[in-house]
Amino acid sequence: MKTFPDHFIFGTSTAAAQIETAFEHDWQGVKARDGSVFQRTTDHELRFKQDADIIASLAPGYRMSLQWSKLQREPNGKFHPETTGAYHEFLADLKARGVSIMMVLHHFTNPLWFAKQGGWEESKNISLWVDYCRRVVDEFGDYVSSWNTFNEPNVYASYGWITGFFPPFKINPYLAGKVVKNMGAAHHIVYDHIKQKYPDHPVGISHNATLFTHENVLGWFPARLSDWWFMDYVPGHFEKADFFGMSYYARVTHDPLPVTYVDTPEKIKALGKQHDDMWEYHPEGLRTCIDRYWNKYKKPIIITENGVCDARDELRQQAILDYAGIVLKAIEDGIDIRGYYWWSTWDNFEWHLGPSMKFGLYACEPGTMERQKKKSADIYSSLAFSKSLHTIRHSLA
Repeated sequence: MKTFPDHFIFGTSTAAAQIETAFEHDWQGVKARDGSVFQRTTDHELRFKQDADIIASLAPGYRMSLQWSKLQREPNGKFHPETTGAYHEFLADLKARGVSIMMVLHHFTNPLWFAKQGGWEESKNISLWVDYCRRVVDEFGDYVSSWNTFNEPNVYASYGWITGFFPPFKINPYLAGKVVKNMGAAHHIVYDHIKQKYPDHPVGISHNATLFTHENVLGWFPARLSDWWFMDYVPGHFEKADFFGMSYYARVTHDPLPVTYVDTPEKIKALGKQHDDMWEYHPEGLRTCIDRYWNKYKKPIIITENGVCDARDELRQQAILDYAGIVLKAIEDGIDIRGYYWWSTWDNFEWHLGPSMKFGLYACEPGTMERQKKKSADIYSSLAFSKSLHTIRHSLA
């Protein structure tokens, strides 16, 4: 079999904060590692029509979020009318083109008013996010086919409270644990609300699945600790779900510190590892993670994010074929995988690293913000609409 099942959904994925101009959220003004300031990203809010063209041309599905801080400008407040109207127009446009929507309710950023009250460290703030979610479900639910409550809570808690890479830039594992517990409690409340209103909408979460290994004896314990926290402890707080959503990008080895191309490029080269512009490229790890969570939960799986950081757009073309083959083989082996979303639709602002890190099927030119199609876009769209590996093998020939 070289063809995906009829019900299988291919899509692309973005996050509102990474493509829309920053509006009073906790990333606004953050200086990224490449020197860029998190403010203007890709002007998506000025290009809804053009971007809908791109989204619809690439795949039948789209995974996205809305900018919470722009929609809801005060605690428990009504949605801002102009922002609401613009999102309605954009979502209606996608629906008219036959694009199915997976809506993400929290993708890393929070309104300043939420952060100033202690954000996810405080259980009293759970009700504030739940209020936002209820309003989103009531306002936009008719456009949506499936839901992610949270995007990668393991990354969010780890980078915000263990490594200090993300706001609030703390190094406090105890608080990281509190954040995870509060997010888990919030997820359960919102899951119930969505299922009450839209019982046929699948609701889940996106977990970042990473293959943690060690290069030497010194790397064994840090790899095991990372694996326990990232792959077991955090997902265990979000088990009320209709599907297991997972993103996958890399294998991360330890020696004892993590070995990545973005932080230790000389080590990656010395070890002779294939890599993109950020991490070791190890597509087989996707299957390892799929097997792990299928055996643990026996729930349908959706690959909510997968891709490569590749400014040259060379590895990306091969990666589309590599990953599609792995997912199809898993389906053939009896694993219930329902969908696959490529990260990302176009190049965006890659959080603490900045816009120099390129994940998109389309380029976004600095300054002009013009979108330019890459060769990988045609390869992916041919796969997404034909659901056939033969098609992309022909494209790569």
